[in-house]
Amino acid sequence: MDPISPLEQALHAARSLVLADLVAGEVAAADVVSLVEESVVQRRWWVEQWPEGAGYVAGLVAQDVQDALLEKHGRWPLCPVCGSGDPHALDVEPELGPDPHWVCHKVGVKVASVGSLGSAAGGGPSS
Repeated sequence: MDPISPLEQALHAARSLVLADLVAGEVAAADVVSLVEESVVQRRWWVEQWPEGAGYVAGLVAQDVQDALLEKHGRWPLCPVCGSGDPHALDVEPELGPDPHWVCHKVGVKVASVGSLGSAAGGGPSS
């Protein structure tokens, strides 16, 4: 059995982290998971062209899914920090860099690392 390449490891990790956040937000329906898969396919080409960017894939997949969800379903993920005012989405920072995390720009706080929204919102969905 061949070892998994660093590129594939980065793509699998990105998929896993974004899926964890979707599950935490209870929005991991089949059509939404398909958006993750579409992003991973596109980002595979991107990281093949720029292997040094493998550490940035998780943030890019999160942003891709967020953009696709905005077009099809609405804002995601909604900010769990701000309890009043209009609901607003979190943003991924850095836009292109390692260690991506979700931030609320309204109050200027880091909410959670990509893949850890469940802990920021007080745990994952109840079963």
